[in-house]
Amino acid sequence: MGADLPDYYFRIRENGAAVFRVDTENRHRRIEMDQIAVVNVRNGEVKPQGDRSLTEADIAAIQNWLNDRVALLARRDIDDIHRAVDYLNITTQWVQAKASDAQLEDVTDALLLAMHDLRSVLVRKKADRLMAEDQKTAAKD
Repeated sequence: MGADLPDYYFRIRENGAAVFRVDTENRHRRIEMDQIAVVNVRNGEVKPQGDRSLTEADIAAIQNWLNDRVALLARRDIDDIHRAVDYLNITTQWVQAKASDAQLEDVTDALLLAMHDLRSVLVRKKADRLMAEDQKTAAKD
C-alpha cells in the first residue's frame, strides 16, 4: 500500500491547503502525515509549519500543486460562468412560460437590478478591450 501513496497530501482549505508529508516507512507500518506547511492560493505564499525548513523537493511539490490548483480553480470559474448563462436562458424560459404573477412580483426587481449591474460591467469591460485593441493597432502603424 505504501508504494501507491503520494509523498505529499494537500488538505484543501478556504484559500489554499495545509501540506502534509506522507510517511509509510515507519516501524509500525502505519500511515503518518506530518504537517510541513500552509499554502495560500491567492497570493502564492508558502509558510513552513513551526520551525521547519522545507527541502527543495518539498518546495517543488508544493509549487506543482499550487500551479495545478490555480489552473483547476480558473477552469471552475469559467465553467460557473457558462452555467450562469444557461441559468439565465432557463430563467427566461421560466418567466415566459411558467411564472405566475406572484412569482414574478417576488423576483423581478432583484433580477432587473442584477442584470443591469452585469450589463453595465460587461459593456464597460468590452469598451476597455476595444480601446486597448485600437491603441495596439495604432501603435503598430
